[in-house]
Amino acid sequence: VAAMGNSAAKAKYEQKVPAFYYRPTHTDCKLLREQWIRAKYERNEFEFIEKQEPYSAGYREGFLWKRGRDNGQFLSRKFVLSEREGALKYFNKQDARDPKAVMKIETLNATFQPAKIGNPCGLQITYLKDNSTRNIFVYHSDAKVHLDWWLALLPCSQTLVPKLTRNFMKEGFMEKTGPKHTEGFKKRWFTMDDRRLMYFKDPLDAYARGEVFIGSKENSYTVLSGLPPSTQGYHWNHGITIVTPDRKFLFACETEAEQRDWIAAFQRVINRPMRPQEYAVEAHFKHKP
Repeated sequence: VAAMGNSAAKAKYEQKVPAFYYRPTHTDCKLLREQWIRAKYERNEFEFIEKQEPYSAGYREGFLWKRGRDNGQFLSRKFVLSEREGALKYFNKQDARDPKAVMKIETLNATFQPAKIGNPCGLQITYLKDNSTRNIFVYHSDAKVHLDWWLALLPCSQTLVPKLTRNFMKEGFMEKTGPKHTEGFKKRWFTMDDRRLMYFKDPLDAYARGEVFIGSKENSYTVLSGLPPSTQGYHWNHGITIVTPDRKFLFACETEAEQRDWIAAFQRVINRPMRPQEYAVEAHFKHKP
């Protein structure tokens, strides 16, 4: 390939890359980068338009290893993806008629999380259930089959959401306190997914313990370095205060670097004007008990 020259190789091996196909960058996980190379040079997936790959069929069924919500064991579960129904389903038993869960593709996000899940093919699927975030963690032992599942979701999402596989803006541990600011601070795992800041007791929890909506500066959201002077009960010294129209949320980071990274992530969201559909999400958060 090197002898052929970059542009010539690209013309030959990338002739028919589908519009939805994700082209990995150097920051993506090893599986994505490795399978992109294999797809081009070993499997010649993008040289012939007549050849339909399994991920572009609009329907897919098969088995994935799924982490149990309560016991943490990975068990084989049947999954069905239907573009026509706009849904990904999984079944607890092979011959079950009714699915255990129906995930609407329009609320779905799928991100590679090999380190968190402890498997090179680890995938975290996040979706909304009754307007609350639900996580499931899956993998397939065959990297190509695993990638095909992920890619199959992309064309399904084209007409529904701009980019199904958005990476989380930031993840990590922080401490938080309750709404009265008198409770002690507790260590939680936080995930920033667009304007939703979710927190979990454990990184592999199925459900978020709570969620915070982060709006824009035009709507009176701000992020401040530090905590109010009267704050007590925190163990980590690098505080962050998020001011919303209704209340202040107090967090503490272990290091100054983590504090800086979290503030930068919050600031990026706050600086971006809210889209019309985000006002409905904000209203839902305000009316949550």
